[in-house]
Amino acid sequence: MKTVAQVIQTKQIKQVHTVDAEDTVLNALRQMAEHNIGALPVTENGKVIGVISERDYARKCVLKGRASVGTLVREIMSSPAISVNSKMSVQECLSLITDRHLRHLPVLEDGQLVGLVSIGDLVKETIAEQEELIRQLEQYIRGEV
Repeated sequence: MKTVAQVIQTKQIKQVHTVDAEDTVLNALRQMAEHNIGALPVTENGKVIGVISERDYARKCVLKGRASVGTLVREIMSSPAISVNSKMSVQECLSLITDRHLRHLPVLEDGQLVGLVSIGDLVKETIAEQEELIRQLEQYIRGEV
């Protein structure tokens, strides 16, 4: 089973975009749209304190009639941030995501943000591992190994 560090290394886009807790929701949405992403880690004084996602915006802003231009990120973000470290396995992360109903996990090392993994990243890796196992088993059955 691969680790979070290995998943991060295989991602095409390695840069993690963040938003400050005191920024407006509108600016966070602009950044998500610009980078074609669904969530941003929220920082305060360089530390990850939460995550803001499109789901947060829909449920805590739109459905409550709040204006994205006048609402601060800290008012609608999911907090505290549920994070993982780079040594955790893909399976451990999938369990956490499933149990906590999350879609994104900030990856922290010594309190510093080093990556972000999504449920899509983790499922993609799981499928690749299963396909490789099936290929190896088929080779074994055919006597090719």
